Amino acid sequence: MFHGLGTVINVAAISAGGFVGVLTGGKLSERTKSLITDVLGCVTLLAASDAVISLWNKDFIKEVPRGWTLLSILFSLILGAILGTLLRIQDRLEDFGHFLKQKFGGGDENSFISGFMAATLLFAIGPLAILGSISDGMGNGITQLALKSTLDFFASIAFASTFGFGVIASVIPVAIYQGFWTGVGLFLGNILAPYQVDAMNVVGGILLFGISLRLLGVKQMRVGDLLPAIFLAPLVVLAAHQFI
Repeated sequence: MFHGLGTVINVAAISAGGFVGVLTGGKLSERTKSLITDVLGCVTLLAASDAVISLWNKDFIKEVPRGWTLLSILFSLILGAILGTLLRIQDRLEDFGHFLKQKFGGGDENSFISGFMAATLLFAIGPLAILGSISDGMGNGITQLALKSTLDFFASIAFASTFGFGVIASVIPVAIYQGFWTGVGLFLGNILAPYQVDAMNVVGGILLFGISLRLLGVKQMRVGDLLPAIFLAPLVVLAAHQFI
């Protein structure tokens, strides 16, 4: 077994599910596709709620100073928003989506970009993407990424049946993102304390809330610009733990 096998399996699962979704999506009416999008938004909302529960974990409350559990998450998101906006992450992701659309085709451009953005953020933001990749890099097995692959397979079918080939294109940034965390696990080992992982889960959950709002047509949040908050969250809670 080689380091990164979990991500390879995950990419294969998303691709396979995406192709199944594309093949079946053409047989669905626009009304059905719209309803599927609403269902995906609701399920993403549920996944976000599950991730945010980490905010009330006993270990997180114990390690982070009183009153700073919520403040640390707020600071992580604000700093992440500032950094993400300066780096134009959302714009760069969308530009990459446009490039892939022009390069490989694949149906309506708006649908392609929407599917690419939603799938990329959903498949990359979840805690299993980070924790599973780190575990894979450390040589502790691919159990978490195997579970994620199963979930992503069915999610990609649903997404691709509505959004088309853009969902399949999301495997490129997902592979790069999870490859990075695999490298972290390989070279740095188990560097994060449980309360830092909790902070990442909470921030990831809030970003998932943003994705659900986009899918439900409530608010087109620039979730991509908030991605740095996931990396900043463990540093912010570490600072609070050490100095406050």
